[in-house]
Amino acid sequence: MAPAFEPQQDAPLELQGGAGNPSLAVNDGPKSRVTVVGSGNWGSVAAKLIASNTLKLPSFHDEVRMWVFEEVLPSGEKLTDVINRTNENVKYLPGIKLGKNVVADPELDNAVKDANMLVFVTPHQFMEGICKRLVGKIKEGAEAISLIKGMEVKMEGPCMISSLISDLLGINCCVLMGANIANEIAVEKFSEATVGYREKRETAEKWVQLFSTPYFMVSAVEDVEGVELCGTLKNVVAIAAGFVDGLEMGNNTKAAIMRIGLREMKAFSKLLFPSVKDSTFFESCGVADLITTCLGGRNRKVAEAFAKNGGQRSFDDLEAEMLQGQKLQGVSTAKEVYEVLRHRGWLELFPLFATVHEISTGHLPPSAIVEYSEHKPVFSW
Repeated sequence: MAPAFEPQQDAPLELQGGAGNPSLAVNDGPKSRVTVVGSGNWGSVAAKLIASNTLKLPSFHDEVRMWVFEEVLPSGEKLTDVINRTNENVKYLPGIKLGKNVVADPELDNAVKDANMLVFVTPHQFMEGICKRLVGKIKEGAEAISLIKGMEVKMEGPCMISSLISDLLGINCCVLMGANIANEIAVEKFSEATVGYREKRETAEKWVQLFSTPYFMVSAVEDVEGVELCGTLKNVVAIAAGFVDGLEMGNNTKAAIMRIGLREMKAFSKLLFPSVKDSTFFESCGVADLITTCLGGRNRKVAEAFAKNGGQRSFDDLEAEMLQGQKLQGVSTAKEVYEVLRHRGWLELFPLFATVHEISTGHLPPSAIVEYSEHKPVFSW
């Protein structure tokens, strides 16, 4: 079991402005306990952001638990032991101090048992299994937020990760997405994010308060599906952008791919969820996240290598070689999107999404990324 953090005395109220709205910092109820479920690159950065605020805000307990999938490092030490000894995730976020109030815990049940605010940030393909392990283990009245970019595709249709969490655990779930390359936020370079919520504005404000710092500006919109689909689908477009980079096609081509990708993101989102708002695509979770992911990020990087190798090396091989244990989201999301398109007869309406999957699985060469529009109709809103 992970050690407990020795809490410091709460900061005075006049120091509470770091969350972006000092008026929200008044403590008129029991303190909230936060657990981060996940400890990869982005999960560690999320824990760092949150921990800096729980020390300042009287409405939160200082300690932030972070569930870590236990690994044994080459040194023979357990990853959780090293994190708790050095205050650093030496595998997924080396060189960055997380905050002395972050406690790594390898036991999922123990990590969440006292938390009434749960932050989910793991690869999306693991979430159903994690949620099933947590059934009956979550504190009554807990709130969740998902930072996870992806979807589950079931027989009855696509299921967003926030819905999976809500359905399996019986709790409300917001989402946080945005132009958030984790390593840049870790060194406190300015960026933005968007919280998507349903109806309960006060809950969204609490999440905004928990994540906001002077270098991480968070806003909220009442559009969970729109925010979450932006964060999910942009990884598919980033794969396409990586193909363009690997083939050295230039900036004009990449800009065209990004524009077409944004159009397909919007069209797909609105077909699945007519409630999705046009304005959401102009938030950080929309066009900004699309731009930064197509310029940097792991999906673009690995797709570039895939194209440079002429599609002769699989994404699984490249992921294992290039990402040091981190997971791609774009390739699996492209497969899931493709399944939805095929099942509903929409393949011809989304030529870019369809082509990304067909290239990723070896059915088309990487060069097909700019050949599709000559042969298939383009769908627009």
